Amino acid sequence: MLLRLYLSVLALAVLATALSALPAGWKLLVLALCAVHAWWTLPRYVLLSDAAAWRGLRHDETGWQLWSRAHGWQPVQLRPDSLALPLAVVLRVRLPGAWRSRGLCIPFDAMGPAEHRRLRVRLKFSRRRWAAPE
Repeated sequence: MLLRLYLSVLALAVLATALSALPAGWKLLVLALCAVHAWWTLPRYVLLSDAAAWRGLRHDETGWQLWSRAHGWQPVQLRPDSLALPLAVVLRVRLPGAWRSRGLCIPFDAMGPAEHRRLRVRLKFSRRRWAAPE
């Protein structure tokens, strides 16, 4: 689902740029920026083929953790602007020592319906969900 959504939005951006009244040089610049964005985003956030892409999520007594092939399990702090909806869970997390938050989208078809529901319930009702990792 996430791949279809990303490619649809990218196609709309390319179409809007091609049909706009911008000079040819600006059109090429915008199209190049779209290509660079797709080159950066697809392996890291959509296809999860990059070694640094987060591919696992767990919660235990030590808190929330994300897993990637490059870094293994890393403790993270959930941010209050995380969102749990039936179609997707959007996690906003901050790594220890980092100053900015990062986002992670987990669509409903990324896991079984019961597991996705359990994740949404845990995000909504768990105690200390915004606590920094220890």
